Amino acid sequence: MKFENSGLEGVTAELSRLNDLMESKGLILDGQWDYERVTYDKKFSAAEGTFYLRIQGTAKEGDVGGSRAVIQLKAPLLGKHYYPHGVEYGSDEEFPEHVVAKSKALLLELAESLKTVQM
Repeated sequence: MKFENSGLEGVTAELSRLNDLMESKGLILDGQWDYERVTYDKKFSAAEGTFYLRIQGTAKEGDVGGSRAVIQLKAPLLGKHYYPHGVEYGSDEEFPEHVVAKSKALLLELAESLKTVQM
């Protein structure tokens, strides 16, 4: 599920400030980056399965490994995890309303907080 008009798509911010903000909201970067891309995840465990709110971004300046990159965010995604295949985002997926509601609330918080760090 793609979250349109979340206020995050197209926002640019310095990587270290973005990392701090995302971590403060429970989204982790962990090992999900390369020199041009980052992916922040928030895991939701529910009776209906395991779901991930995923926020991806690309380096517009610098590289992620140097921690001085400027990152431009993409539209957030909500996906369902299927073991052992991975996360699916398709329109065929069904997402529990409580997971969607929590995701939307978190995205609103992030959009507001990003105003303080965006470039």
